[in-house]
Amino acid sequence: MWAVVVVLPAVQTEFGVDRGDASLPYTLTMIGFGLGNYLIGRWVDRAGVLLPVIGSALALAAGFSLAAVSSNILLFSLAQGLLVGTGTAATFGPLLADLSHWFQKRRGIAVAAAASGNYLAGILWPTLIKWSLVSTDWRSTYFLIAAIILVTMVPLSLFLRQPPPERTLHTATVMSGASAGPGKPVLSPTVLQWLLFLAGLGCCVAMSMPQVHIVAYCVDLGYGVARGADMLALMVAGGVVSRLLSGVLADAIGGVRTLLLGSLAQCAALFLYLPFDGLASLYLVSLIFGLSQGGIVPSYAIVVREYLPAHEAGQRIGLVIAATILGMALGGWLSGWIDDLTGPYEAAFLDGIAWNLMNISIMVFVLLRGKQRQEALA
Repeated sequence: MWAVVVVLPAVQTEFGVDRGDASLPYTLTMIGFGLGNYLIGRWVDRAGVLLPVIGSALALAAGFSLAAVSSNILLFSLAQGLLVGTGTAATFGPLLADLSHWFQKRRGIAVAAAASGNYLAGILWPTLIKWSLVSTDWRSTYFLIAAIILVTMVPLSLFLRQPPPERTLHTATVMSGASAGPGKPVLSPTVLQWLLFLAGLGCCVAMSMPQVHIVAYCVDLGYGVARGADMLALMVAGGVVSRLLSGVLADAIGGVRTLLLGSLAQCAALFLYLPFDGLASLYLVSLIFGLSQGGIVPSYAIVVREYLPAHEAGQRIGLVIAATILGMALGGWLSGWIDDLTGPYEAAFLDGIAWNLMNISIMVFVLLRGKQRQEALA
């Protein structure tokens, strides 16, 4: 999913399109990624993870190959969205859902470790692609990616052929539409699912503000593209650390509390961008932001497993992950639109904070309802 970002300038030049049209493949890739998390998640619930991951590898290889022979930006965009975007989804939300069935005491760190692969890919793949572009063109690079995917993902997926232990699929969950007492429902699975959907949307609209616009913000301040890219790299590196730490924390205090702490920390980091715009301070704030936000998205998978039926984990985690992708897409556009209207990015940061507060409010509500249920059952 990172490849299209790196080859975008070369694709734009070859097809002779403007930057807006050249951005369409990335947009469709993200849409495919979001929808794929939900649709493939449903498939995982029914068939296990082996076939979806193999299907993902085949779709990715086909997508990169078709994109490599595309004669125009439309065909390139369709290959990215329908095959590459959807194919990438199988190894995020659906894979996390399947993995969650294998662990009880250490589920948090297991899910967080697997989710860190998504961030590490953002470090490793662009480096490989840039190296390839030095010696060849983007089309040959795409064929190379297709080959690497086939010879790595398909054999590795065979290690996933054993289904999860049956006992974990029937373990009682914290809520799962249960009752606080006889005939007194707390939160139905449907209500909780849509609350998590809105929470995921809110946190990632806020998350996208620095991640999508930090380079442009640095250019506006006169620091240049390279400084902004360094700050983005700091965010990603901090995100890996954050995901692993949040996994350990989730095992100790639960997914909702971990998610809530991450959201509070992210909100505080967004506030820090308002008074501090010096170069050194922006580096520090960007690191703080990365350390705060990285663990939020994987925490949703833990919350779903704690509160909702285990046999529906794939589609339910996939739906929440789709909401976070939608939030990133919406937030990236919304921040730019607000900046066009108001000038400096200050109003865009305030908008992100407002969305973050919505996320915090929802998770506080879920936490309090969970406590009410526990008290009623005591």
